[in-house]
Parts: sequence; C-alpha cells; structure tokens
Amino acid sequence: MARTGSSGRSAGVDPGLLWSAPAPRPRRGRPPAYDRATITEAAVAIGDAEGLAAVTMRAVAARVGAGTMSLYSYVPNKETLLELMIDHVSAEHGLPAEPSGDWRADLRRLAWEQRAMMRRHPWLPAALPARQTFGPNTLAVVEHVLAVLAPTRLDGRAKLETFSLLTGFVAGHVAYELAQQRALEAAGRSGGELHDVQARFLRSAVAGGDYPQLAEALATSAADPDPDAVFGRLLDRMINGLTAGA
Repeated sequence: MARTGSSGRSAGVDPGLLWSAPAPRPRRGRPPAYDRATITEAAVAIGDAEGLAAVTMRAVAARVGAGTMSLYSYVPNKETLLELMIDHVSAEHGLPAEPSGDWRADLRRLAWEQRAMMRRHPWLPAALPARQTFGPNTLAVVEHVLAVLAPTRLDGRAKLETFSLLTGFVAGHVAYELAQQRALEAAGRSGGELHDVQARFLRSAVAGGDYPQLAEALATSAADPDPDAVFGRLLDRMINGLTAGA
C-alpha cells in the first residue's frame, strides 16, 4: 500500500504491501458489510459515471454506506485506490490460454480489447500514467504479451517496451477519441458533420497552392471518418513499427 514519510506526505505505493499482504480488517467491532473489492468496485462505478476527479474517499464511502475514516483501514489514500481500480478493470481482458502463433494478430487483438476497455472506463487513459505498480491482473496481461512475442528476436527489454508502447498508443488514441466526442456533444454536431466541415476547409486551404504536399496527400487518400477504421489503420502502422526486425 502507500507509505507515508516523516513529513506525513505519501512516499508512494509499496507493491509488496499492496499486492502480497492480505487486505486489512478492522480490529474491533462487527464484521463490516464491505471489503477492499467492494470499495474498488464502487470507485470504478463512480469513475465510469462521473470521471476520475469525482473518485474521492468521501464519495466512495458514501456509495458503500461507510464512514469516510473507516475506508482508510482498507485503502489508505487515493493513490492506492487508483492502483486497485486499474488492476480491477484489467481483469476484463479475455486472455486466451495460449498465443495463436501469429504474434502480430495477437497484439492487434489485445489492442482492440484495450480500446474497448478504455472506452467502457473513460477515466482509465488518464489514470494509467500515474500507475506506480502492476497488480496480478495486469501481470497476467504482461505475461500474455511476453508469450505472444516469444517467437520474435526481440530481447526481454524490447518485449516489455513493446507492451508499454502499445498500451500508451491505445490510451493516447482513446483519450483523443473521448475528447473529440465531448467536443462534438458540446457543439451539437455529429462526427460526420465535423468531418464535412474540416474537409471543405482543407480543400479551400490547399486550392491556392501554398500547401502542395498537403494537396497531394488529400488527392491521393480517400477520406474515411469511421473511428474503427482509423484506429485499425493507425494500429497496423504502430505494430509494424514496434516489431520491425522482430
């Protein structure tokens, strides 16, 4: 769990205490009607509905029907709660028992699963950069990726970096998708309408000859605003780049 230094400030999350030690229980009184798993599920539900900023110890306590101070017996601070939330949703990966043998296809499959999971939990892309440790569900995903990449010539470091870069790519892309979605909703536009407006502007911008490279790129590429198609194309380029020479 999180350690606290002599100044009283958090000194970070200790993976050994958080994942290896059993979840603490109050020393006195009746057995509680909640536990660490219940607290984590409540925090995830709040994050899904209201965003990461809404996940506070007070809000989680209210959701499980507990006093705020009693939660600290199970989760000492929001840092630790964030680690529990990330690992909890990582269990949603449908990892196969064995890799298929086509490691590029397996990486694509994982990335599509990550995208779907991050869209179900819109707080996740923002939470991942603050992660300090890997819980058991996340470690299972890492182990799967290492097994997928076993037939390649990548060394151990490169395999781990491939996992990190792939996850970072998906998180960054989903964060962009979600931001675009919020902007469209605020403007009262559909994705198709925005695409048409942007296309008209770009055609006008390149008509004068000031942007010949952009004009050529637009002339030789078919516009496709479908978000799944866009993600698929970018993902293919990402995986091909990550695994060049593998």
